[in-house]
Amino acid sequence: MTDTARHLAQLRKSYEKAELSEAHSHADPLKQFEQWLEEAIRAEIPEPNAMTLATVGPDLRPSTRVVLIKGYDARGIVWYTNYHSRKGQELAGNPYAALQFHWVELERVVRIEGVVEKVSPEESDAYFHSRPLDSRIGAWASPQSEVIPDRSVLVTAAAKYGAKFMLNPPRPPHWGGYRLKPDQWQFWQGRRSRLHDRLRYRLENGVWVRERLAP
Repeated sequence: MTDTARHLAQLRKSYEKAELSEAHSHADPLKQFEQWLEEAIRAEIPEPNAMTLATVGPDLRPSTRVVLIKGYDARGIVWYTNYHSRKGQELAGNPYAALQFHWVELERVVRIEGVVEKVSPEESDAYFHSRPLDSRIGAWASPQSEVIPDRSVLVTAAAKYGAKFMLNPPRPPHWGGYRLKPDQWQFWQGRRSRLHDRLRYRLENGVWVRERLAP
């Protein structure tokens, strides 16, 4: 066994920052999520808006990547990406996905599952035009998830589209937003002795049912 492997086996942490009880959690999971997200932002933890997105391809192999939440409301959780990317292709074949936020400093995890749909073109347009110019050019320049010989391909493409569109690049037809419509949420709060708090909300006949799961 290597020193690194021995070190990993010995890593321990006692989670003692907070608790999550039924009495002090919201009956609506969206409100609970909003509270935790606001607390993560106020705590100034690194990238509190980062979330892991899991999708499954036609070969039944799952894949994950980190994306950034760009909106949320009663309809669901929104992010933006290239529709031709691996995640876009997998969502086109299987619209079910999962999201996970891990706010390490607060010893909290939020897991969300549901079906994914594209947001309206109007929503995608509005968000695209709010982005910095270099990000808008980048959406045209990067053939996301495709094999490229080297970085010069991206640099050359960025220069090409920058010259073509100048200060007003339109939204690429292959780029836009997705919305995950939750049918299940889980909120995990680390606790001492690995007896963590774990509340699940599942949608049953249009009503959110809250229940505690063993950690």
